Amino acid sequence: MSSNEQPQIEGYRILRVIGHGGMSTVYLAEQTSLGRKVALKVMLPEALADEVSRGRFENEARTIARLEHPNIVGIHEVGRTADGLPFYSMPYLPRGHLAQRNLRGDQQKAASILRALLPALDYAHVRGVVHRDVKAENVLFDEAERPMLADFGIALRRGNNPRLTSTGLAVGSTAYMPPEQARGGEVDRRADLYSIGVLAWETLTGRLPYNAGDALSMALKHVQDPIPRLPAPLKHWQGFIDKSMAKLPAERYASAHEMLDALNELEKRAGKNFGFVEVVMPPAGSAAPAAEARRHGWMSWAFGAVALAALAFGIVNFIDRQQANAPAADGSADTRQAADGEALPAPAADAQTGLLGETAAIDSGGIAAYIANAEQQLREGHVLAPPNGNAWDSLDAAWRVDATHPQTQVLTARLFDALADLGERGLRDGDLAAAHMAFERARELDARRGGDGSAIALLRKRLDAALAARMDALVAKPDRAGASALLAGTRWLGLDPARNQALQARVDGMAKTASTTVIAAQAATPPASAVVDVHTVSRADYARFASASARAPADCGRNGLFGGKRDWSKVGSDGGPVVCVSAADAQAYAGWLSAREKRRYRLPSAGELRAQATTPVSGWLTLCADAGCSRRMASGKLRALDANRGYADVGIRLVRER
Repeated sequence: MSSNEQPQIEGYRILRVIGHGGMSTVYLAEQTSLGRKVALKVMLPEALADEVSRGRFENEARTIARLEHPNIVGIHEVGRTADGLPFYSMPYLPRGHLAQRNLRGDQQKAASILRALLPALDYAHVRGVVHRDVKAENVLFDEAERPMLADFGIALRRGNNPRLTSTGLAVGSTAYMPPEQARGGEVDRRADLYSIGVLAWETLTGRLPYNAGDALSMALKHVQDPIPRLPAPLKHWQGFIDKSMAKLPAERYASAHEMLDALNELEKRAGKNFGFVEVVMPPAGSAAPAAEARRHGWMSWAFGAVALAALAFGIVNFIDRQQANAPAADGSADTRQAADGEALPAPAADAQTGLLGETAAIDSGGIAAYIANAEQQLREGHVLAPPNGNAWDSLDAAWRVDATHPQTQVLTARLFDALADLGERGLRDGDLAAAHMAFERARELDARRGGDGSAIALLRKRLDAALAARMDALVAKPDRAGASALLAGTRWLGLDPARNQALQARVDGMAKTASTTVIAAQAATPPASAVVDVHTVSRADYARFASASARAPADCGRNGLFGGKRDWSKVGSDGGPVVCVSAADAQAYAGWLSAREKRRYRLPSAGELRAQATTPVSGWLTLCADAGCSRRMASGKLRALDANRGYADVGIRLVRER
C-alpha cells in the first residue's frame, strides 16, 4: 500500500484522514459491527521498514493497552491491515484539543483541566510510565468535555527496549521540554510535571513561557533562562509555576499527587481571587503567543532525536555544572535513587508483573487515581463488575497503598452500602448468586475495616426483609418448587433457627393450599427434555444486545500483534457463535432477549447441554454467574473456569421454553 492509499481493515469503514505524523496516519472510521466512530492509527509503509519506528509504534500500543483511566484515551483493538501494516483503534474525540481553546484568565477552567490530567499522570507514573510529551495538542476533549491525555508515542516504560529510549537522544516537543530531557538525559515522572507547569502557564496567559526562533533555541531557553513572571492578576500562581518548572528535577514536585495537593491549596488560599481575571500580556518579551511559539518549538521524535542530540552536546556542561552542586532528592549524591523520582528505564525485579509482563510499581502517589476511579465507578453503579473496572477492585488497590487514608475510609462505607443494595436487589429479583456474592464481599469489607459485627447484623436484617418479599411473591403464585429452592439457596445468610423454621413452615404449607387447577397443570407438564430447545447465540445477535444495552465487554485475555485486549467483538465472525463472554453477560443477554421477544430464555443445565447432538461451542450453565462459580460445559464435561471473564471457546447457548 502506498502512503496515499486508504488501508483496508476488516470490520472498519474508512471515512477520512484526520491527522498525520512522522510514522503514522490517523483516520476517522466506522466500526461496522457496533456502528460507532473510532480513530484508527495506522503505521506508514515507509516506517514499517525501520526497526526503531516499528518499535516505537509497538511501544505506544502496549503502553496505552496497560493504562485504563477515565482521563487517558484508551485503545479498542490492535491488529494489521490487509497489507500487513500495524494499526490500533481508539475512541474518536470530536471536541478538539486544548491548543484550540482560549482560556486566558479563566483560572477555574485551567484548574479543572489540571485536576483531570494530574490523576491521569499519577496513574501512569505508578505503573512505570512517563509520557514525555505532555502538551496542549495532546489534551483532547470527549463529548462530555472531559479532558483526556493522548499520544503516548514516545512514552517511557519500565522494560522498554533500550534502543527506543536511549539516553543522549532528546525526543518530544521543545516548547514543553524540561532541561534534562532537552539534553537527552534520563527522565522520570518529574519531567511530565515540568510540562504540566508549562501547560498551566500557557492556559492561564494564552502564551507559552518562552519565545524562540527555532527548536534548538527554544530548548536552550528551558535550560538556562529564568522562569518568566506571571502578570499581576495571576501572581498567586507564581509559586506553583516556579516549583513545577524548576530547572532541577529535585526541586520540583515529587509526584503528580503532591502537585494536585498544591493546586488545591493554591485555590484555597486564593479564595475569591480564583475566578476569571483580565490578563493583558506585553506585546514583546520572553513569552510568545502560543501558536507562534509552537511553530518554532514543535519537535517530532524523528527530527528531534538528531537535532537535540546536537543541542545536548553543546549544553551538557552547563547542566552538569548546575546538577553537580545540587542536593539529591533524598539527600544523597544520586537523584536517581529518590523514591518518588526514580529514573527510568529500570529493570523489573519484582516477580509481581503487570498487564504486559512489566512490573507495576505502586507507591503512595497512586492512591489518588484509585480513589478517583472508585468514586466514578460507584456513581455509575459498577460495584463488582465489569472486570478491572469496578469499585471493589479500585478500592482494594487503594487499601493496599494506604488503608488509613481518609478518603479510603469514606469510600469503604459507600461501597458497603452499595453492596447491601446489590444483595437486597438480588434477593428481591431471585438472583441468589448475585445476592450471595454481594453479602460475602460486604463481610470481607467489614472485616478489613475492623468492624464489630453490627454492620453485618443490620445487613442481615435488610436481606431477611428482601427474602421475605421474595417468598411472599412465590407463595402468591403459588410456586412451591421455587420457594423450596429459595430457602435452600439462602442458607449462606445465616438466619437464626427460629426464623428458618418459620420460612420452612410457609413452604410446607404451600402443598396443602395449592389449588386443584395448579396441581393438574403441574401434572400435565411434559418432561424437561420435551419442552426446551437449545440454540447457540451468534456474534451478530449479541452485537445488537451490546449496542442496545451499552454493556461493557468482558476481558477475554490478550491477543493480537501487540498483546492487546481481546473481547467478543474481536473473535470469530458475525455469522458464527459469540464467544469471549462472561457468565454474567450470558445471563444478561437471556434477560434482554426474553423481554424483547416476550418469551422465556434461560441458560441450560448440564443435562440439557449434554442432550444436544452437536455442540459447536461450549456454554455457561444456569445459575453460574457469581465469582465462586466453577462450572461450565466444555465438550460434554464440567471444567473450573473464572465466571467473571470470557473464553475463546465458551459462548452462549440458550434454552427457549415452549
